[in-house]
Amino acid sequence: MLRAARELLAVRSPLDAELMVSELLGTWWSQHPGPSGRSSRAPAWRRADVEELVGEGLVEYAAEQGSPAALALLSGIACLGTTRQAVKAEVAALDLMERGVARPRWAEHAGAVAAGDCYVSTDAYGDRDEVVCVFSYAGQEQHALVVVVDYNAGGMIKDGWVTSQVDKLLAYCRDLGAPDGPKAIFSQVDPPNARRLLQSALTVTETIAEPPVSKSFPSYHAFIRARIRTLPPAQASAFARAPAAVSATASTARHEPAGGARSAADQLGYGYGADRRTRPGSAGQIGLIGPGASMRTAWRGDHRAMLVAEFLASDEAEDLSDIKAASRCCDHIVDYGCDQDFGRPLRISPAKAETFLLDWLPRKVMLTPAEQHAMPHVLVAWARWAGARSGLDIAAISKTLDAVFDAMSTFTTVYRDPASFGLEPDLVGRLLPDRDLEALPRRAFAFGVLEGTFRGTDLSSLDPADPDHRRVLLAADHDDQGMRQVSQEHLSQHVALADRLWRGDPPELWDAAQRLLDLGMPRHDVVHALIHAIEGAGPDHRAIRMALGDLPPEPPG
Repeated sequence: MLRAARELLAVRSPLDAELMVSELLGTWWSQHPGPSGRSSRAPAWRRADVEELVGEGLVEYAAEQGSPAALALLSGIACLGTTRQAVKAEVAALDLMERGVARPRWAEHAGAVAAGDCYVSTDAYGDRDEVVCVFSYAGQEQHALVVVVDYNAGGMIKDGWVTSQVDKLLAYCRDLGAPDGPKAIFSQVDPPNARRLLQSALTVTETIAEPPVSKSFPSYHAFIRARIRTLPPAQASAFARAPAAVSATASTARHEPAGGARSAADQLGYGYGADRRTRPGSAGQIGLIGPGASMRTAWRGDHRAMLVAEFLASDEAEDLSDIKAASRCCDHIVDYGCDQDFGRPLRISPAKAETFLLDWLPRKVMLTPAEQHAMPHVLVAWARWAGARSGLDIAAISKTLDAVFDAMSTFTTVYRDPASFGLEPDLVGRLLPDRDLEALPRRAFAFGVLEGTFRGTDLSSLDPADPDHRRVLLAADHDDQGMRQVSQEHLSQHVALADRLWRGDPPELWDAAQRLLDLGMPRHDVVHALIHAIEGAGPDHRAIRMALGDLPPEPPG
């Protein structure tokens, strides 16, 4: 790293220097050393460990070298590093300067940036925002940071880049629009609102274990983080409503039913955000539908049910033959929009439809055969109905319908019927009372015996979701393996682990179990290894996750 930092001595521009340092800091972003030298994507707590180990270690090493390249690197880290790295780098840089080490000329301006205007370009469907923030060094070397926030990926930052051609970029954004569809909305926003949106989106990116970011994102990560800190923080009043200038420029009005009648959602006050005059996902709602969970529109169960009932009574739904299956499918569509799309069940887009049908649904929801058959057809009817309610034109709705039609055949392939797992339907139903299909493998692993007879009890009559029944099932599991004398304390340990596996808490638990199983370890031995790791870590949740992340342990020698 220090050898690479020598290039900083030949740089004149503070912007170029900051980008170079950001690229250096990004070389270890999202990576962590695992047991036996393994390296994989890391969750946020692992990244913090790496930042301390590598990042702060680099600062200490550079401080010891005392060369001009070391001072240049420390000057950049003082601007772009984590809080701990920045403090240590600044102290070390000042010490080197007092010792007479020459620093590069750009170091006088690095980090001394002023925030200018901010803009948001929202695509026609509300799938993503491109946030443009303009900065300069005391009015010189103006540049723009462009950050992409993807709402079909949990509201995370997926990409970012920097350009010095600010005027050209803004002109392009103002003219941007699909030639055969609705135009994107490009609006100026207050910098505090831009900061709030970007900070929330960056938190999502840094929290996901394997964020699907662009290949170049790690190089810009430190730069983006530092520029977000430069934006002014939001005042209390900024949380109450969107900027008036933005609301005025969001031009697409919501569709109102003919005759001035208001729908159930309208009467309940559940629209698309606080400014209900704007199209869902428009820049007029910046800060209101952003990735911060606290700002998501709340949809209670009764309100969701009323929306489903309203759809099923519509003209678009009249051709759906199996109303019971259609109702269940619509429940899933609404739940996805409320829980995964920031409280926007009526927002439709080709990307959202594909993500729902081909990614989220096959992973998360157990559908009956009737619901599997009905789901694509219900989604088509929903897209027509919700698209009209949202004020989208026929061309935009048609693109979503085409996406659903194109995905129909793929859906039948990627959606795995629970029967294909080799388990009886009744058994699957006992393991998935909440229909959480993603939980099936780990719950099946948690209970080795679910059928047969144990001490006069018919095990098939027991409910794995019931804590008392779990104890009997796990005692039967030990008996099945020839361990007839098991202490109550030992059995309680198995019950506690089964409860964690049932809930998937923490996510690292099932990941560790799969790694151990892949090594050929017998199931019961894997269970004991997990129990020992959790108990050895103590009650601290973070310590438990770290202990599970370190499984399997490194081999002796």
